[in-house]
Amino acid sequence: MRAIADTGFLVAFANRNDHYHAWAVEVAASVTDPLLTCEAVLAETAFHLRNISIALAFVRDGLVRPVFALGDHLSRLAELISSPLCRPAARTGGLTPDSPQ
Repeated sequence: MRAIADTGFLVAFANRNDHYHAWAVEVAASVTDPLLTCEAVLAETAFHLRNISIALAFVRDGLVRPVFALGDHLSRLAELISSPLCRPAARTGGLTPDSPQ
C-alpha cells in the first residue's frame, strides 16, 4: 500500500488507548512500502506522545519515510484539497477507517 502518514495515524498506532489504535495496527500490518510523511508530522507525533524515540523508531523501522516538502507539491495539494475525497484532517487524523485504500 502506498500512502501518506499523518500525525493522527501515527499517534493512534503508538497509543494503545487511542480510539483508532486497532485500526491503525491493521493498516500498519498491510504496509509494504514506507508511508510517506514529513518532519512536521514526526515532530507533532513526538509532541503528542511525549516521546521522540517512538517517532524516530517509525523511521528506523521503515514504517514511515520523511520525504514530503510542501513547497515542491503546492499545485497538486491545491487539486487534492478541492477533491470530494478530501476530509478535514484535524478531527480525524486524515486517514480514517472508512477512507478508500
